[in-house]
Amino acid sequence: MPGMSVGGPAEGRLGAARQGLVVAAAIVAFGFLGSRLLGVARTAIIANEFGASPELDAYWVAFRVPDLIFQVLAGATLGSAFIPVFARLYRRESTDSAWRLASNVLTIVFLATAVLCLVALALAPWLVPLFAPGLGEDIGRGDELTSEAVKLTRIMLLSPLLLSVSGMITGILNARQQFFLPALAPNLYNLGIIFGALALAGRYGVEGLAIGVIVGSAGHLLVQLPGLVRERMRFRLRANLRDAPTLEVARLMGPRVLGLAAAQANFVVTTTFFASKVGTSAISGLTFAWLIASLPVALFGIALSTAAFPTLAEQAAESDERSLVETVSRVLRTILFFSVPAALGLALLREPATTMLLERGAFGASDTAITSAALGFLCLAIVPQAAIEIHSRGFYALGDTRTPVILTIGAMIVNIVLSMLLWERYGVEGLAISLSVASWLEWVILYWLYSVRTGSAADAFRDLHAISRIAAAAAAMALFLGLVLPTFDEPGSAAAWVTVFAASIAGLAVYLGVCILLRVGEVEEARKRLLGLLRPR
Repeated sequence: MPGMSVGGPAEGRLGAARQGLVVAAAIVAFGFLGSRLLGVARTAIIANEFGASPELDAYWVAFRVPDLIFQVLAGATLGSAFIPVFARLYRRESTDSAWRLASNVLTIVFLATAVLCLVALALAPWLVPLFAPGLGEDIGRGDELTSEAVKLTRIMLLSPLLLSVSGMITGILNARQQFFLPALAPNLYNLGIIFGALALAGRYGVEGLAIGVIVGSAGHLLVQLPGLVRERMRFRLRANLRDAPTLEVARLMGPRVLGLAAAQANFVVTTTFFASKVGTSAISGLTFAWLIASLPVALFGIALSTAAFPTLAEQAAESDERSLVETVSRVLRTILFFSVPAALGLALLREPATTMLLERGAFGASDTAITSAALGFLCLAIVPQAAIEIHSRGFYALGDTRTPVILTIGAMIVNIVLSMLLWERYGVEGLAISLSVASWLEWVILYWLYSVRTGSAADAFRDLHAISRIAAAAAAMALFLGLVLPTFDEPGSAAAWVTVFAASIAGLAVYLGVCILLRVGEVEEARKRLLGLLRPR
């Protein structure tokens, strides 16, 4: 009843879940932050060594095939299918049954990945032209660059084998609420590629980058093995296709495979297939722009949603849908609190940010123009891409993998149609617009269906009220930046640092100030916690 103090075991469980979620989110966020900062350094180093050259276009095309194999197969298993089943077995049945499932799925995923890698190895001369039909054609180097991309593809096909095992270990450790080593693993991956760019590219060119991908994949795997030892995993090489929990994972995994394939197809359509038709450097320019735009998506959307998912899975396993809805709502508001101003700020600072991060060495002013033009429109996709992460996991925790998948496939179709209509006239900007429009449609419909599925219309209205205040504060920040940015010098390599730093600090101050005036919940909660720490005891 309103006005009454209610307590008990349920409230205690919810409080414990909140506390665990805060700790998990902090670990994952710091891990993602380190990984993304290294990712920024990796991107800057690659740009410095290769610019947006045709050879780098060949590398990005070659990277797509191994990445697609890993993302679709191992990524599907560890994210949406494996964790809920493993967590339920561990809590409700026995540790032995949970470890049997882990051994079985790990073995099957590795074998399936090996088969796909062998197929891709044989079909690489046909796959590369399918992915990028216009590679190098506008400069008369189509056959040469296609052959180079085929060679690079075959080198990098070792990485999905390593990452399939490592990805499953990530899922196991996350299911056991262990986040530190999985959060550290992507840092080793980035360091491997940085090693390839700095130590090998001078001698081997883009093939040095491909070798760096293998080194990074091995580091991603090795750093997580101590976690399995600590959890005392009892691994057995087994591939029982009739095992009931494994069949449940496969049932949950099936739709998610289609969803991840559609999501990867979205990315390939934008940054590879149509970009290769736009012309030389379009693939690299769009890829660089996406790497920059994906930074806030990873820091806020993926990090927070990854940390929340094991909690959501446990709440669903206990049939505590009220707590699940509350967790999703809280995480969504936190994601938007950070991602909305990040998207607007990055869009307004796109040219000086690109100059600051990338324009040095082989990466010149013309490359900056292509990348920043794409970045401005890709920033429109940051908010929906980040928010999709938590609503998709809300469905996965409830055992519904079909709804997010159907919407992802729908978004892919929208993106393909728009890309076909816009690429020839608007180039990289048209492709970025296509992806952004498809992302917004996907999230809005996903959010509505989630509210219907969970009967949480009241929570949705509360979320929208909070979102409106966040949007108002971000709009005030954007207005401020729009007024002050013309006062800065034209973005050169030195002035860009001053522009980005000063504008970011000033814009952040305006955003937080308006949030305080509008009593945005996230700021209010942080303020109360700070006052509680400062209050004499």
